[in-house]
Amino acid sequence: MDDNQAVNALVRRCVSGDAAAWQEIVQQFHRRIYNICYRFSGSADDAADLSQEVFIKMYRTLSTFDTSRASFMTWVTTVTRNLLVDHFRKGKYDRITDSLDATPGNQEDGLTLADQLEDGTPSPEARMRSQETQKLVHEALRRLSPELREAVILRDLQDLDYKDIAKVLNVPEGTVKSRINRGRTELARLLQRNYRQVG
Repeated sequence: MDDNQAVNALVRRCVSGDAAAWQEIVQQFHRRIYNICYRFSGSADDAADLSQEVFIKMYRTLSTFDTSRASFMTWVTTVTRNLLVDHFRKGKYDRITDSLDATPGNQEDGLTLADQLEDGTPSPEARMRSQETQKLVHEALRRLSPELREAVILRDLQDLDYKDIAKVLNVPEGTVKSRINRGRTELARLLQRNYRQVG
């Protein structure tokens, strides 16, 4: 049984009233959902509250998950993203922000952009440079438009493929690729300007 089949079996058990199956789903997906909420809200407290709301929404709508339409991970990401968009539209947050800092134990999602930019040298000077780089990247990401930032976060920080991002954002795959390319280009331009200002 592959991962998708195992998760789908968990969902079926949960929909039929198995509380232990719901606990397994929460344990399996909590870190990823929290990370998405944290990267978008920029606040640990808000991320914790939003994660709770996502799980409530997931629990209430779990029976609508259709294995023929998307993977469970894509469905979870879509539910999370829709809830975040609703919150931002209500004006609860001034803007979507992203954090490049890995949350405790956040290694299963792969490297963050900051990790990829880190030079790997353990000296204090290198660590300071790395922190400065993270700060510059974070500031540059905050200046991207929400749709470009959202596409870059889902691709480069959440490691979703183009097809899944298209489902989450409900736009054509070509639009996803275009937004990611434009987002990365704009990010590079902003970073070059920031480096020149710092240097």
